[in-house]
Amino acid sequence: PTCLAVMGLQAGNLIGGSILIETVFAWPGTGFLLNSAIFRRDLPILQGTTLVLAFFFMMLNLTVDVIQTMVDPRIKRG
Repeated sequence: PTCLAVMGLQAGNLIGGSILIETVFAWPGTGFLLNSAIFRRDLPILQGTTLVLAFFFMMLNLTVDVIQTMVDPRIKRG
């Protein structure tokens, strides 16, 4: 069960690391879009991209919590 939490956090780090990887290799994607929006000072794209990445990170954490609850019955409340 602990490994599930660690894997969820590492997957979140992969999402955040995509900004660096896509910028270095000039791959088109959300990380490249976010980086170019920063340098162009395009606030609506910056806010939207940040919101989408935060939503994916939140859904990833929720999914890990649900899976962890299904795997380990000791976690269930009440």
